[in-house]
Amino acid sequence: MGRSQVREGRRAGRLPVDGGPGYSAGVSQLDVARLANVSQAAVSRAFTPGSSIAPQTRAAVLEAARTLGYRPNALARSLVTHRSNMLAIIMANMWNPFYAAALSQFADQLQSLGYWVLLFRIEEDDSVDEALLTALEYQVDGIIVTSATLSSRLAEECANHGVPVVLFNRYTLHSNVNAVWCNSVAGGRLVADAMMDTGYDRPAFIAGDPAASTARDREAGFVERLSERGTSLHWRGQGDFTYESGAHAAREMLGTAVRPDAVFCANDLMAMATIDIARDEFGLRIPGDLAVVGFDDITPAAWPHYGLTTIRQPLERLVEVTTQLIHASIERAGSESVLQTLQGELVVRTSAPLVRRQKGLPSNHTYGSAQNEIDRS
Repeated sequence: MGRSQVREGRRAGRLPVDGGPGYSAGVSQLDVARLANVSQAAVSRAFTPGSSIAPQTRAAVLEAARTLGYRPNALARSLVTHRSNMLAIIMANMWNPFYAAALSQFADQLQSLGYWVLLFRIEEDDSVDEALLTALEYQVDGIIVTSATLSSRLAEECANHGVPVVLFNRYTLHSNVNAVWCNSVAGGRLVADAMMDTGYDRPAFIAGDPAASTARDREAGFVERLSERGTSLHWRGQGDFTYESGAHAAREMLGTAVRPDAVFCANDLMAMATIDIARDEFGLRIPGDLAVVGFDDITPAAWPHYGLTTIRQPLERLVEVTTQLIHASIERAGSESVLQTLQGELVVRTSAPLVRRQKGLPSNHTYGSAQNEIDRS
């Protein structure tokens, strides 16, 4: 299926491996407890992230463990606790810097809570369902799905297994799945207002993957707000979030008889491609001949060559809320699903000198259950 599986191996305070200094295959928790002069329960707590134990007691246990070469048996512990301390992340679009950065932050935050990360990479044309079934075979405690969609059938199967699922920067309608995403509708409306307020009157849009809720919502917000203000799209092109698709759409757009004066691209990669094509192949000035706006605020967007005006997704907060939600769902099995939106921010740079408009944006919102979500299908 074109899928690879990667286990994150970095973890703070890791004890000696087999054959390391002081390693002994026959050392038990009781041996460590005796050397550290503590109870066996204290030894268990010392190796349990988030457990209540005095710092000096933990230090004594870790020192005794190093001396004896003791390592906790994760398999045995999982049989007792019914927890593997492993979380699966299912991800497509790893070529997209936004999701690559998200993966790094997820690894840091989840490992700080004591979880190992299993990464399942899927290709663009693969179904997430097969990867999810494989993740369940690893007895993971929870699953985070990014840049991919999840069927209602698989969502129900995860629920039957007692394995919580959180969709990151995606949502699905009419299913009992947790989701955390940036409000792309509000972002699209913000761009439309800014373009209109700045005086642009031939707005264009380059769309992303139509299967993604993010692409649909960004276009819906943009087009709806233009219509409310008495304007329609001058031109629309179809992309799939990749740089190459943005370049192809830009060539079509700029080859028209009457070119747009401003274009909103569904992500930064397509916006960067549009800037390159406009300058290098058509000899246009950015923003003099064409204003370009993106969505995401990936690191290259701020490079002087692009100076890309864009909607900044609150990546750190998105990851933090998703991590907190999956952890809480594991600790409170059977809890009601949560849908939470976070707001983006207009970042104005040289590619489009837009007038900022912040009033009228809805605040970050949490829905109590999936049934309360607005149907935008």
